[in-house]
Amino acid sequence: MSTTVSHDQEPLRLLAVHAHPDDEASKGSAMMASYVASGVEVMVATCTGGERGDIQNPALVGDPHAARDMGGARRLEMAKAAKILGIKHQWLGFTDSGLPEGDPLPDLPANCFALKPLEIAAAPLVRLVRRFRPHVIISYDENGGYPHPDHIMAHKVTVEAFHAAGDPEKYPGTGPAWEPSKLYYDLAFNPQRFRALHYALEEAGLASPYAERLAAWLEADTEGHTPPVSKHPTTTQIDCGDYFETRDDALRAHATQVDPDGFFFAVSAPMQRKVWPWEDYSLIESRVPTTEPENDLFAGLR
Repeated sequence: MSTTVSHDQEPLRLLAVHAHPDDEASKGSAMMASYVASGVEVMVATCTGGERGDIQNPALVGDPHAARDMGGARRLEMAKAAKILGIKHQWLGFTDSGLPEGDPLPDLPANCFALKPLEIAAAPLVRLVRRFRPHVIISYDENGGYPHPDHIMAHKVTVEAFHAAGDPEKYPGTGPAWEPSKLYYDLAFNPQRFRALHYALEEAGLASPYAERLAAWLEADTEGHTPPVSKHPTTTQIDCGDYFETRDDALRAHATQVDPDGFFFAVSAPMQRKVWPWEDYSLIESRVPTTEPENDLFAGLR
């Protein structure tokens, strides 16, 4: 089934699959806001409710709502962020697995997202793909962007849905088949970006919060070469610097999870626009002809 469309005939559609509320704001939100402004329909699917998240904002430590009902607090935050970005949003309904810590690591909690059988975990996403009919799907790489069990599972269900949603024999009862055209992995932790921002801060005489992260990447290579965080190369850069303030507003909407004086806001939006005005992606599979490098996730579809 061909999914190539004319932008004049129907809106192009983008689906971003994320593990928790707030992931959509820290990974790709400026890109999504820019596409919304251009007339693209953008949907975020959030796999879990983030119920097991800890308060990351010092100003909200002891907040009674979050202490009593973290999942409920994060639903309100997600609704606020979605409104800021202009996106549609769908909860997939799974329970946050939490981030295990300790040595040895404790078992994951029963019935959490990361422990679900793949076909059960992917079924709500297949249903959403068949209903929303995205041309492009974005999620994390095999490492989850970073190795949180829910991020890794979000990767697995996204790949499963991308390949299965177009097969009418698979996932019966989840709607008519729809075959997405392109699958991307988000490269929010692109070392080249962090290095560029780090040097820009140093040149401006400002403290950089990225030194420790860059040192950790360099440590793996005795010759001083920065190893890639992802094995997937950057194929696609979306120029979305005009929407960095929108991204920052969406981040602040997740008040329990984001310190407004923290890591995400270390570099001003104007400096980021000058140094690295893009968000970075790796094209993993395309069912339409395209040429790399790309500057549009819908290259080959317009």
